[in-house]
Amino acid sequence: MAMAMATVDVTVMGAGIFGLAVAWACLQRGARVQVIDPAGPGAGASGGIVGALAPHVPEQWNAKKAFQLESLLMARDYWALVVEAGGGDPGYARTGRLQPLADAAAVDLARRRIAGAEAHWQGLAVWHVTDAASHVGWAPASGTGLYVFDSLSARIHPRRAVAALAAAIVARGGVLRDQGPEQGAVVWATGHAGLCAAGLGGGVKGQAALLRHDAAAAPQLFVDGLHIVPHADGTVAIGSTSERDWDRPDSTDAALDTLIARASSACPALAGAPVIERWAGVRPRARSRAPLLCAWPGRPGHFIANGGFKIGFGVAPLAGEVMADLVLAGRDRIPADFKPPLP
Repeated sequence: MAMAMATVDVTVMGAGIFGLAVAWACLQRGARVQVIDPAGPGAGASGGIVGALAPHVPEQWNAKKAFQLESLLMARDYWALVVEAGGGDPGYARTGRLQPLADAAAVDLARRRIAGAEAHWQGLAVWHVTDAASHVGWAPASGTGLYVFDSLSARIHPRRAVAALAAAIVARGGVLRDQGPEQGAVVWATGHAGLCAAGLGGGVKGQAALLRHDAAAAPQLFVDGLHIVPHADGTVAIGSTSERDWDRPDSTDAALDTLIARASSACPALAGAPVIERWAGVRPRARSRAPLLCAWPGRPGHFIANGGFKIGFGVAPLAGEVMADLVLAGRDRIPADFKPPLP
């Protein structure tokens, strides 16, 4: 860990993806920044293995979907700069996503959504219906022989991305500490425990697995709520469960075995692939389900960046930018839905 600075403009409490993204954005604006986390970078849900950066469907458009789109579109340059600064590899690649279409109704719905993508995705990504002929041996079975392919979806290796971002922060003069006094503006990015303590939400446990199988150039798959994400290192991530009740936050059980079996059934290429890691963690979920990015009501000089449930890595690049605007310049361009309701 780097030594503490004499003076700090911004203290970020929590070294998950939101905390590190805020710290990185503040550093880019010339602020002196420290990040404090007793457990170190990526110790919570951000140290996971799945990394599906996937958009919401392009219909019933709203501010949350527009925010996610902007962040997904900026991700390539964002992570390239992180690599350039710190030398770490986040495993980012925009390889797209395939989803099988089970019946004629699903095909009709998918085709109707093409117009939404054309209207909202600015011509920078596509959503179309395909026979997936170019992915024989990887594409899951489809009741119609057809699939949705979107070119906006990307992959990242969460654990490696957090390490890469932490390295970039240190390389640019930021400080990572396991403890220390709060100085300057304080951004609270303390995961599900922080949401619980503030009465703003809680957490949902997820279990995931990492399989040894090289499909690095293939698109990710989304099958009946299951994400199958090929990584660049010759592994494929499977995830995840959503559990509101649990005994231990970091334990895996038969629910994960079921997930692995479902993945092997959906994608026969994974049959027999060895499981090299089983992972579990608790993802922060605000009451509204949308991220919380805001000034902390009633606590001048304190801010909240939390609750990136299932979309945290996808929205992190833009979340960091808008929080830096708010903290350092008082400029608020954050969607109203990303703020807690007033008492």
